[in-house]
Amino acid sequence: MTILNIASPLIAIAGQTRQAASKLAILSTEAKNQALEAIAQALESARDEILQANIADCKAADAEGIPKPLYKRLQLDEHKLRDAIAGVRDVGKLADPIGKVQIHRELDTGLILKQITCPLGVLGIIFEARPEAAIQIVSLAIKSGNGVILKCGKEAVRSCEAIVKAIKQGLSETAVNPDAVQLLTTREETLELLKLDKYVDLIIPRGSNSFVRFVQENTRIPVLGHADGICHLYIDKAADISKAVPITVDAKAQYPAVCNAIETLLVHQSIAREFLPKVAEALQERHVELRGDKGTLELLPNIVPATEIDWETEYSDFILSIKIVDSLEGAIAHINEYGSRHTDAIITEDLTSVETFFGLVNSANIFHNCSTRFADGFRYGFGAEVGISTQQMPPRGPVGLEGLVTYKYQMTGDGHIVATYTGANAKAFTHEDLV
Repeated sequence: MTILNIASPLIAIAGQTRQAASKLAILSTEAKNQALEAIAQALESARDEILQANIADCKAADAEGIPKPLYKRLQLDEHKLRDAIAGVRDVGKLADPIGKVQIHRELDTGLILKQITCPLGVLGIIFEARPEAAIQIVSLAIKSGNGVILKCGKEAVRSCEAIVKAIKQGLSETAVNPDAVQLLTTREETLELLKLDKYVDLIIPRGSNSFVRFVQENTRIPVLGHADGICHLYIDKAADISKAVPITVDAKAQYPAVCNAIETLLVHQSIAREFLPKVAEALQERHVELRGDKGTLELLPNIVPATEIDWETEYSDFILSIKIVDSLEGAIAHINEYGSRHTDAIITEDLTSVETFFGLVNSANIFHNCSTRFADGFRYGFGAEVGISTQQMPPRGPVGLEGLVTYKYQMTGDGHIVATYTGANAKAFTHEDLV
């Protein structure tokens, strides 16, 4: 496995990755799927080594006082690893996104234009904790014909080294050059990677709010990602409480360390008196700390008062802020002011309210009567995801294969020249779409 040092500058590694990616880009679907299966088998063979490496990472991180949410993300148990390997095989089952003809048009007799999907080139993925993310990202990169340079956080170095070692061993028996996958491990390499706009086509950061913003502000390479995961759940006056309580508990407490867990619960004032005591009891049984506005404190006097800062905070922990609103419009206004355009949901039996919520909340993921925790590439059927994007331009939401391709225009003629189509006797284009 290639680990960078002074004698092996990052620019040389990036050049190798780009060269390997150029060959990967033209491989057949069968060859790429064979490579994915080889990766899955290699990861299974290296399971014990990977899990032991993760135990060592967790012990070291715990000794250094790593924050609890980050520690949770760092842990890679047998079940997480098994699911990640299953995800590799799921990606192999997906349709190949490369070489798809999106436009097939006759401009004139014998002059044919095609728009065809192709890989982006080389991806630079910078992520904290979550070593299984390396597995997901590599599988998507290979299926989409892209090379990938991974930069893991210092807390996950041992785990990621073991994972990438297995991946490279698997690829060595296939048509995919192992140089298509690289691993960086130091902060200095992060700074250098952000300068490699000649070699890297897209940066995808996955980490804390401050880290993502740092990446966005320190590179000329296009960046795909999100800085915040401030998600909301709105309990409408027409909500079915038997649905609303378990959905709220799942959206907050099922796994609070991730970006699609809710941070703020908005409750319509007409249902608050009946709903809040029930949901508070259920949440407190899961050891969730509740913080409420003035109206909430009147109904739940033993919880912590919420401040303005709470509405704009991503806790990534067992903490939930609650606010009572007087209308659907009030809930939407709060979401649009404090939200991060990640995932927001409404619980209601009123379809008119759903239509209004879906139309006016401008988030990448908008849900009705279900948990925000469903905002995930694997759950969407993407096989895996390289990250979640909250930007206005596509791709938005969980980014799978479709977010890792671009397209090129191919034109074939037979001696055609532009002069034929200009001037007083210009010939007209036919512009006929072909089947």
